[in-house]
Amino acid sequence: MRFVPSANIAELRESATIAVSARAKALRAAGRAVIDLGAGEPDFPTPQYVVDATRRALDAGSMRYTQVEGILPLRQVIADQASELHSGERLGAHQVVVTAGTKQALFNACFALFGAGDEVLVPTPGWTSYYEMLMLARATPVPVFGSLQRQLKITPDDLLAAATPRTRGVMLNSPCNPTGAVYTRSELQAIVAVAAARDWWIVSDEIYRAIAYEGEATSLLSVAPDLERLVIVNGVAKSFAMTGWRIGWSISAPTLAWTMTAFQSHTTSNAATLAQHAALAALSDRESSKRAIDGMVCELRGRRDAALAVLRAGGVSVIEPRGAFYLYVHAGAATSSDPAPGTSFANRLLEEHEVAVVPGVAFHTPEWFRVSYAAPREQVLEGVRRIVAARIS
Repeated sequence: MRFVPSANIAELRESATIAVSARAKALRAAGRAVIDLGAGEPDFPTPQYVVDATRRALDAGSMRYTQVEGILPLRQVIADQASELHSGERLGAHQVVVTAGTKQALFNACFALFGAGDEVLVPTPGWTSYYEMLMLARATPVPVFGSLQRQLKITPDDLLAAATPRTRGVMLNSPCNPTGAVYTRSELQAIVAVAAARDWWIVSDEIYRAIAYEGEATSLLSVAPDLERLVIVNGVAKSFAMTGWRIGWSISAPTLAWTMTAFQSHTTSNAATLAQHAALAALSDRESSKRAIDGMVCELRGRRDAALAVLRAGGVSVIEPRGAFYLYVHAGAATSSDPAPGTSFANRLLEEHEVAVVPGVAFHTPEWFRVSYAAPREQVLEGVRRIVAARIS
């Protein structure tokens, strides 16, 4: 019998970033020396102080269920550190929901806030899963395109031009995946103001906030006066190189936090207990965490600068990232014979030059492709050299 998916997932597409990584691994298994610059995963080890604390938690027997919303000490340290940024009242642990990765926190928010008939504005290019999560919630994602002069960032005027009476929210991401662009404080203030004037929700994905190269990236916590129509999402995956530990969280108004906890109680329940203790250790030791993050950002900045130099010397058009660890590269103008040059180039780059990158069609911008420099420096430099060679050939 042929499988027919339910209407819930009939239009669901596989994650393009995961698909690229899987293809690269398959080619490697076949004996080809593929350089994988597709994955959005830091190649650094989890800091040793976190690993040591996790062993202690394991020895102490921290392996049973926890509260659905996460252990109180972890939620408290998240709330305390968020309060240091927040311009309004002090935040409490009851406003934090710990999740199995930031992706779950985003999904919880989309499912709790939006539904059939709702439209949600998505600054584009944007992370591929935003669009899919919104569709799973039966809402309609509306891509909003920014100009190249602003590093593809959007403005309030862009949002207003795309809005309709059905608009209910905005998905925001700074530093951005896939461009590495970082919204300034004034840019965020303007977006918050237009959303507040129209009673839109903002879901702010701040997973890359700690990875910024020109001073601290602004959190919406320091811009918005309250969390009445705001959800802040973050986690330990990128800044602490803890991708496989699967710990993220959301911060919101108490009623919404309760609602997302209730929803999570019927899906995943609590995030892995041992991983929660690892995240607690990561966040609690401020001196060690600063040292680990500063070291990683310094190395990433060096990779960025070296890769940009190679690409620019080769005449490649690329957005200079101010945060995260991606280079967004223009493959060429779309034509009737090649409507997705980013995909064509990415396929040729992988099959003929053995470098894996993510086609920009995954981010709703088919003329582009994304290069991750979260890989050893020598691999990044060899990869971008091959990009230049493939473009010339």
